[in-house]
Amino acid sequence: MVKPEEQVRMLKENTVDLISEQELLERIKSKGQLRVKLGVDPSRPDLHLGIAVVLRKLRLFQDLGHQVILIIGDFTGMIGDPSGRSKTRPMLTEEEIGKNVRTYKEQAFKILDPARTEIRFNGEWLRRLSFEDVVKLTSKYTVARMLERDDFEKRYESGIPISISEFLYPIAQGYDSVMIGCDVEIGGTDQKFNLIVGRHLQAEYGQEPQIIMTLPIIEGTDGKLKMSKSYGNYIAFTDEPMDMYGKLMSIPDSLILKYMRLLTDIGKEKIIAFEEGMKKGELNPRDVKMQLAYEITAFFHGKEKAKEAEEEFRKVFSQRKVPSSMPQIYVNEDTLTLISLVKLIQKDKSKSELKRLITQGAVSIDGKKIKDIFAPITIKNDMIVKIGKRNFVKVSKRT
Repeated sequence: MVKPEEQVRMLKENTVDLISEQELLERIKSKGQLRVKLGVDPSRPDLHLGIAVVLRKLRLFQDLGHQVILIIGDFTGMIGDPSGRSKTRPMLTEEEIGKNVRTYKEQAFKILDPARTEIRFNGEWLRRLSFEDVVKLTSKYTVARMLERDDFEKRYESGIPISISEFLYPIAQGYDSVMIGCDVEIGGTDQKFNLIVGRHLQAEYGQEPQIIMTLPIIEGTDGKLKMSKSYGNYIAFTDEPMDMYGKLMSIPDSLILKYMRLLTDIGKEKIIAFEEGMKKGELNPRDVKMQLAYEITAFFHGKEKAKEAEEEFRKVFSQRKVPSSMPQIYVNEDTLTLISLVKLIQKDKSKSELKRLITQGAVSIDGKKIKDIFAPITIKNDMIVKIGKRNFVKVSKRT
C-alpha cells in the first residue's frame, strides 16, 4: 500500500487544479479507498487522445487501489454540455446516444482496469426525477452563480441566447456526484465549473464535498484548437496504426513534450533529456516525435503494429516511396477535372476545402503536383493520387 503522502504526490502531477490537496490527503487517510468519478457524454462514437489524458489519471487512481466510477451521460447527453460553447448545442436523440454508448465501454477499457471500474448511466436516476424534484434541485443553485461561468457570462453580455436547459446541465452533472457518493471528480480544465457545482450540491445534501481535480486540455494535430472531432484535428483510439502514427508525426514540434508528459509512460528524466537535446540542437525533433508516435501507437495497437507503422512511415516520408498498401477506387469516366476526382476520393470534405488543398499544392498524381482545380485528368489504371501528407489512393478505370 502506497503511503497517503506519496499517493497525493503522484496524483497531483500534471494537474492544473486540485481543490484541495489537503482534503485529498485527509480523505485518503480516513477512507483508504476513494470513489473517483469521471462523467462522459456519448456525443461521438469514438474516444480520442484528449480524453486519454483524463483516463490515464483514472488508471493511476486504480493502480493506487481506488475505485473508479465512469458515468456515461445517456441522459445529460441529450442536453449537451455547454462548456466552451459559444452557442447552444443541438440535442442528441436517444437513438444517437444508444449507438455511441455501445462503443464507449470497450474503448475506455483500453486504458482503465475493468475490475476496478464501475459503469453507471445517469439516466438511471435523472429519468426518475419528477418536475417537483427538479424544482427542488434547481433551488439549490442561483442564477447569479450560474452566470459566473465564463462562457455563459460572455454569451449573456454579447446577447447570444442561453437556453434554460444549458443551466440544467451542470446541475444534472453535479447531482450525479450526489447519487454515487463521489469523493473525487476529475475532468479537463473546461469542466471546472461543472465540478464545482457538484461539490456545492453534495454539501447541500449533507455529503462530504468532492475533491476536484482538473487536467490540461491537449491541442489537436493543428496545434491550435483543443482536440475535437468537430475541428477534425483528433486522433481516435480506433485509428488504424499507420493513421495514428502518421497523425502523431503531423503534430507541431511545440506539442511533442506535452504529449509525452500527458499521454505516455516515458519517465520525467528522459523527457527532460529530450527537451534539453532539442534546445541544444543535439536531437532532431523529428526523431523525438517518432519515439512519441511509437509509444502511443504501441499502447493502443501493440509493439509489432507500431513497428510496422514506423517502418511504413520511414518508407513513405523519409525515402519518398509510396505505401505498401492503400485504398483503391474505380471510376466510370475516361476523364475528370482534378476537383471532381479529388471529391470522389474525399467525400467528407467540402469543395472549398478541396480547392484550398489543390491550390496549395497538396495534391499530386503519380508524383506530379497539380494546382489547377480544373485540370483534365485522364484516368489510367493504378494511377496514384496523393492528397496532403498521408492520404494515398490508387485510382483505376472501371472495366
